[in-house]
Amino acid sequence: MMPKLTKGRQKIEMKKIPDERNLAVTFSKRYSGIFKKASELCTLCGVDIAILIFSPTKKAFSFGHPCVETIIDRYLAQHPPPSSSISQFLEFHRNANTQELTGQLANILRQLEAEKKTGEELDKMKKINQDRCWWEAPIDTLGVEQLEQLKMAMLELKKNAEKQAERLKVEAANRKPTIPISDSTEADAAGPSMSRDMD
Repeated sequence: MMPKLTKGRQKIEMKKIPDERNLAVTFSKRYSGIFKKASELCTLCGVDIAILIFSPTKKAFSFGHPCVETIIDRYLAQHPPPSSSISQFLEFHRNANTQELTGQLANILRQLEAEKKTGEELDKMKKINQDRCWWEAPIDTLGVEQLEQLKMAMLELKKNAEKQAERLKVEAANRKPTIPISDSTEADAAGPSMSRDMD
């Protein structure tokens, strides 16, 4: 059995990643996770959140509940949100919409996880079937022992095919050709074909 090549899940030291490609990949994988956690916090606790993130390439990404601009304006102006019934209705509608979208996202993530597990199971079954039916695999993937077994099986198949071909030839040679028999009335009408000389 081959030794495990990866180190598995390990704690990552919290410092800036020096390689720019790794930095970009890590950012692209992680920023959506921050937004997901913020969305969950909004749904669970009913809080207003604004997150503004600049990527290593200086591109801006934002998440806000109910709206990034509203929260930033409130923060900058240092005044509470208006309490009019229209704004409350709009905020309630946004909250309901956010909760629905968060529920849909959670459902999609569950489906994705289930599909991943199904894919892993199918991969396992495929590997098991390949191990069972190794002779159907491409020849360049077979080991020496499997190639020897395949060679012996092919020789046995050739021998059996030659025996069957020989048997069919013998059967064909032993078959007698059908000779048509003439009608007896024609023979009687012609009379005896040989005449006797009587001395």
